[in-house]
Amino acid sequence: MKDRFVNLLRETQRPGIENVITYLSEKTDFFTAPASTQYHGAKEGGLLEHSLAVFDNLTKLAPLYLADKQDSIAITALLHDLCKANFYKVEMRNKKDPIVDGKQLTGWHSLPFYAIDDQIPLGHGEKSVIILQQMIRLTLEEVMAIRWHMGLSDTDYATRQVMSKAFNGHPLAVALHLADLAACYFDKK
Repeated sequence: MKDRFVNLLRETQRPGIENVITYLSEKTDFFTAPASTQYHGAKEGGLLEHSLAVFDNLTKLAPLYLADKQDSIAITALLHDLCKANFYKVEMRNKKDPIVDGKQLTGWHSLPFYAIDDQIPLGHGEKSVIILQQMIRLTLEEVMAIRWHMGLSDTDYATRQVMSKAFNGHPLAVALHLADLAACYFDKK
């Protein structure tokens, strides 16, 4: 999966893309990180798997809505959740053993789980945009797509109005959001 991901980024030939690949490989846990703590991709490598699923879904939507935007499709789909690199840590949680035939097994045992450890609290899409713009130039449409890929999650009325304006003017933003939703809710693994 990592090779496919890196090759797709390289195919964009975007100036600075090698800096992004080096950053992901050497300074983050992107390729081994989970995509969430308990939902889609809540496992080692889940972020990489999710990002590729979003790419595949956005590629399916592209012929309908996004003619001639292959580079933008790859960059936004593969890097929309860059903010989740170095974002989770493994902690231990105690869990009571089950009761079998009316008897408690051994009591308690420790289980690993993913916890959020946000060292750069900038918001979700905003954080991905800020990190990326330090290495590559994004188009306004790419910024809008990455910033708004979560849609209306965690927003107030004013924010929803701004997002609606962004969606009306930038079809890639809508398509990336749909591809992300499909990867989370239709392609759950």
